[in-house]
Amino acid sequence: MRTFFKRLKDRTIWSWAGLTATWREEYSFRSWVWANLISAALALWLPLTTAERALILALGVLVLAAELFNTAIERAVDHTSTDHHELARQAKDAASAAVALTAIAAGVVWMVVLVGLI
Repeated sequence: MRTFFKRLKDRTIWSWAGLTATWREEYSFRSWVWANLISAALALWLPLTTAERALILALGVLVLAAELFNTAIERAVDHTSTDHHELARQAKDAASAAVALTAIAAGVVWMVVLVGLI
């Protein structure tokens, strides 16, 4: 059991380090955090169902997770080589597209929820 808690503590420290480093160094991550804070405030303020709120909040977290993956891929690719390579560009573009798709999903949910309020 001690091993479990030791590993949990280590994972928490490493995760927090990754989160804070990304916050410090990535403008796009900070932008998504602020957008999610506004989204969460609206979701809690508007007369939404529990399921609607949960979906909006969960998709916001997924956008942040996608941005963290995007940052990790960009850093790994840039660390491997500073040369411009087609596969490196494709990897970075695919990671960026993942962020865009999760953000679109969150936007679609907001649109459906707002139309339901009318």
